[in-house]
Amino acid sequence: MTRAETKERNRRALLDAAFQVVSRDGYRARLDEIAERAGLTTGAVYSLFGSKNDLVVALVADHLRPHYEEIEQAVPAELDLLGAVDVFARYYRRTCDAPDARSVLSLQITLLDMAVHDQGLADRLATSIRAQEQQLTALFAGRSHPGGVVTAQQARRLVTALRALFVGLTQGVGLGLAPGADEQYFADTARALVSGMSLVGPDADAP
Repeated sequence: MTRAETKERNRRALLDAAFQVVSRDGYRARLDEIAERAGLTTGAVYSLFGSKNDLVVALVADHLRPHYEEIEQAVPAELDLLGAVDVFARYYRRTCDAPDARSVLSLQITLLDMAVHDQGLADRLATSIRAQEQQLTALFAGRSHPGGVVTAQQARRLVTALRALFVGLTQGVGLGLAPGADEQYFADTARALVSGMSLVGPDADAP
């Protein structure tokens, strides 16, 4: 293997190990255990990521990037806003039945716990998540909606609301608190949210 290939292999191994350990232990996750699971030393963590917080931020980006890419592929470009939100909602509900759904739920909850204990990490996670969500903003911007076409600013507001809705619903499904929340429920709830939002008004993107 080339040096670059070895570096990428080690990076991948550390991210996979971090997913397992951080999902279980949260802010108590130990770098030595993460490194051991990856078959590496803690020196490799510092060399490749810099610190435990840097590793956690990279872990979140590594988890979200393919998730958002799959959403982009699942939502046809020709749909109007309500149609796109419907497909998006149904996709999100199917993730609740994925083989790793419980591990992802555990990671979400432990990341919140870590953020509560470390404001610096909380700020960095928020910045990383907002950057990843630009893909969703682009997914909804430009789609037709009663009253006009969705602007980038309006799409950002919508993404914030939809993310909060779906995170809450998926956690409810995973914890057994939303037994009737099937695909249709997710879609109906998301469409109701969009229909009730005011997408017409002051727009920061307007000249």
